Amino acid sequence: MPNQVHPHNFNLFVPLPVHTRRMLDFGSRQDLPTVLLIDDDLVSREVMATVLTMSGYTVHTAADGDASLSLLAAGECMPDVILMDAQMPGLSGTELIAQLRQRTRATVYAISGSNAPEDVVAASDGFLLKPFGADALNRLLEEHAAQANPSTAPSIVADEPVVNAETLAQLRALMPESSVREIYAAVVADLGKKINALQIAFAKRDTAEIRRIGHSIKGGCAMAGAQQAARLGAILEASAGASAAAQSGNYLDNSSALLKDLRAAALHLERMLEVEFPA
Repeated sequence: MPNQVHPHNFNLFVPLPVHTRRMLDFGSRQDLPTVLLIDDDLVSREVMATVLTMSGYTVHTAADGDASLSLLAAGECMPDVILMDAQMPGLSGTELIAQLRQRTRATVYAISGSNAPEDVVAASDGFLLKPFGADALNRLLEEHAAQANPSTAPSIVADEPVVNAETLAQLRALMPESSVREIYAAVVADLGKKINALQIAFAKRDTAEIRRIGHSIKGGCAMAGAQQAARLGAILEASAGASAAAQSGNYLDNSSALLKDLRAAALHLERMLEVEFPA
């Protein structure tokens, strides 16, 4: 029977079996990708596995590259996404990525506590700098899901913060309130322009332009901590980047839903301005 992780009795410092399928008591959500996590650091591995499990993902773990290949060879794990530490003893780096790609079609993301080697970043499908929390992991996997299933339109996630509280606090510590307000007002105005540009790009079925605008929204909004809008921009970019699928009617027919979500994110930012920075 697979081990179950219960938040109330999980002990981080009691090693769990390496080849373990972790599930919430109510079972994993069937629409979420299965994750293989490869990390030689026990604490990092167990924290990340717990974060993902608490979010409903089915997670398999391996302590090193060889263990991950054994797990795949035994048929115990069929991952959709692989999170692998960029620098581990033994089989690691680009050699491990090559071995993983021979055995699975999973998307491979490199993770590291420092800047990863350039060849590893180039060989993988993405990179995350440790430490990172549940939001970063979930956004990464949501982008993967959007790219794998571009016909599925994104939506505003319930209880998702409009603005990252830590980013807002940092901005307030660096500059006057009026300057912080100007930044978010500029983000709102820019979002309005980009939404209009997206509407034209969808009408022209211009997936390259959709991807460019999505990338711009993701980057600009992430810098300001505009969390909802940044996530939607990332999903737009990833979905349009899956060129063959993005040019199908299924993806482009979701344009009204995509634009509706972005307009909602912009409206939420406007309301945040009214509350946090009253005129």
